[in-house]
Amino acid sequence: MASPNTTTTTSAAAAPGSGRGALRLLRSRLPFAAAPRPGGRPATALRATAPPAAPELVEQSVNTIRFLAVDAVEKAQSGHPGLPMGCAPLGHVLFDEFLRFNPKNPAWFDRDRFVLSAGHGCLLQYALLHLAGYDGVTMDDLKALRQWRSRTPGHPENFETAGVEVTTGPLGQGFANAVGLALAEKHLAARFNKTDLKIVDHYTYVILGDGCQMEGVSNEAASLAGHWGLGKLIAFYDDNHISIDGSTDIAFTEDVLARYEALGWHTIWVKNGNTGYDDIRAAIKEAKGVKDKPTLIKVTTTIGFGSPNKANTYSVHGSALGSKEVEATRSNLHWLHEPFHVPDEVKRYWSHHIDEGASLEAEWNAKFAEYENKYHQEAAELKSIVSGELPSGWDNALPTYTPESSPDATRNLSQHCLNSLAKVIPGFLGGSADLASSNMTLLKMFGDFQRDTPEERNIRFGVREHGMGAICNGIAVHSPGLIPYCATFFVFTDYMRAAIRLSALSESGVIFVMTHDSIGLGEDGPTHQPVEQLLSLRAMPNILMLRPADGNETSGAYKIAVLNRKRPSIIALSRQKLPQLKGTSVDAVSKGGYIISDNSSCNKPELIVIGTGSELEIAERAADELRKEGRTVRVVSLVCWELFEEQSEKYKESVLPSEVTSRISIEAGVTFGWEKYIGQKGKAIGIDRFGASAPAGKIYKELGLTVGNVIAAAKAL
Repeated sequence: MASPNTTTTTSAAAAPGSGRGALRLLRSRLPFAAAPRPGGRPATALRATAPPAAPELVEQSVNTIRFLAVDAVEKAQSGHPGLPMGCAPLGHVLFDEFLRFNPKNPAWFDRDRFVLSAGHGCLLQYALLHLAGYDGVTMDDLKALRQWRSRTPGHPENFETAGVEVTTGPLGQGFANAVGLALAEKHLAARFNKTDLKIVDHYTYVILGDGCQMEGVSNEAASLAGHWGLGKLIAFYDDNHISIDGSTDIAFTEDVLARYEALGWHTIWVKNGNTGYDDIRAAIKEAKGVKDKPTLIKVTTTIGFGSPNKANTYSVHGSALGSKEVEATRSNLHWLHEPFHVPDEVKRYWSHHIDEGASLEAEWNAKFAEYENKYHQEAAELKSIVSGELPSGWDNALPTYTPESSPDATRNLSQHCLNSLAKVIPGFLGGSADLASSNMTLLKMFGDFQRDTPEERNIRFGVREHGMGAICNGIAVHSPGLIPYCATFFVFTDYMRAAIRLSALSESGVIFVMTHDSIGLGEDGPTHQPVEQLLSLRAMPNILMLRPADGNETSGAYKIAVLNRKRPSIIALSRQKLPQLKGTSVDAVSKGGYIISDNSSCNKPELIVIGTGSELEIAERAADELRKEGRTVRVVSLVCWELFEEQSEKYKESVLPSEVTSRISIEAGVTFGWEKYIGQKGKAIGIDRFGASAPAGKIYKELGLTVGNVIAAAKAL
């Protein structure tokens, strides 16, 4: 039942059965290039909505979407036909009448963003992209659903398919990404729009299902969206009452609209999403009229609509209909065409988006030219954000240190980097999970991004690590020059691991600032002391796990993180003070591992001691003691394993010569994995247990992370 303040719309009763290289080239187009105004259909760039097609054509279009999904899943014998069949009316109305985009330039800056959070229903998006004229989804692509090197993978992937904004599939993530996209729009609009020229003006639309609603990440993100008043975020809840295990009422009976109202959202209920086209249109128009809060439109649909025997059942959720049921569905919906058929009249109708999209972009380009003439400085900043081109000499802002500089915690040194970067990089912004005063992540020259101050750059995420990470992924994919960071204690990467993984998979260059990186945080004890996190994140593809040892390495870590826009970086930082070491280097961090001290010659030390982070100074002190005894010792900082592995074999041999088998590693984490660098004869000093509650110095001593233990290990080799 709808809540008292919920708008509902109703209509007639429901019908029965109620490759990467090319994509990157496409996305590399200059966002400000002048586009010729096409002929033919009049330009409609300033339209609020497009006029709907004739009812018969709408029905044909909707059934085309349904059967492209049915046929693709049937051919692949794998996939999820139910959602596309049920959401086809919503998809048609949204894409054809409301969404502003240019199919020939999917990266056009001021396009509306669309996210399919219920990514298992990817064929809804693929079919719509195909009809709208996106080059990235041809008929051959639809026929290659879920196949090797296909541009139509089993869930939407932004790096594979032009027109897909974010990688979705793990439920709730896409919804949180959409919150990030909407945050980015609100922030940029507040910074750059003028009373006479709105240069940032687009909506974010997202479709989510029952599974997305159940995942906790969606509630975290929805709470923030309501708090921030993201009025240009419109979410469609596909209310079909079916999940993989059956009817949702076995585990999910809450009043979703009431929950969203409590979170500060405007809510609407379209009771007939199967045939209620006018109701869907009216709901979207109403949502666009609400400026001060996001809108959730609950659209009640029938999963697998049109299938006589499988509609409204879990059997149509995640498997092909089967040949007999496909034929029965064709008969039921009067679709007497061969597989993958798109009627000529549907093709002709949808082709208008190509001309209209070019017109939309051309009009925006003309507007931007006027904006650039009037507001030169703001235009230059926005260009940097839209293009991703970093200001010349930006890295010179990063601080450098000498051994005479005062010891400090790398979390404090990190704050110097954050504030230095925010001064020179227009798209640098971020925040913390209610820990800014502890992980030192406030940008001191800016205020807080809030409902009424969206131009500011400090984002207050509250205690919502999972939502924070996923929202930052959305910010990062909004524009190449937006560089978001988010922060919490390192141990709580476990709360946001799914978002970090999606960041790596989506090629979202988020900077994850993780403080309190070891047992060095002391008295809070083992619940807060990370030991396995370093190794587990090193195991994740397409991510940089950096653990700097002092100020120069911290600056170097941030330099690397900013430069890597296609992969995220995690920077693990200490709570305790550390000395500024002789031999560390900002630029050498780019190598991942490098020599900081060595008293040997001819690349033949007797012993190599390898350290990271707060243990590098222990390695250096131990080496100094061993050198006093006449030993030749090399100390290596292995600040980032991933970067080191990317170096040439010649370079790696120059740092870790294979002939030197006497090696020791020291790191305040599990020793598993270190055998790759110390070999069978080496000794790994670390922590293969949980930590303890005690002052940091006491824990280090009791667990053997000491100079004396390194020296003893060296003498035992």
